[in-house]
Amino acid sequence: MPETTAMVSVSFHYWAGARAVAGVELETFQADTIAGALRQATEKRADPRFSSVFKACSLLIDGVTAHPDDLERPLQTSVRVEVLPPFAGGA
Repeated sequence: MPETTAMVSVSFHYWAGARAVAGVELETFQADTIAGALRQATEKRADPRFSSVFKACSLLIDGVTAHPDDLERPLQTSVRVEVLPPFAGGA
């Protein structure tokens, strides 16, 4: 019998410019990876800017900086992903 990966909740919390393009502050998808949830979020929108903004953003998974390989890792439990657009500033 083939092994299946369970779907879990992936919640995206959009900040600043990412929120403006997404049109919502928070949304949740059922997926087996964060990359799968990102595809769902992108396919949901007709605005091509959404994908561009997502590519420019930093992602935090449950408060920890995400790396590209983290996005494809199978999920075992629900996660919250903070979507943080680039910002200017500093001293």
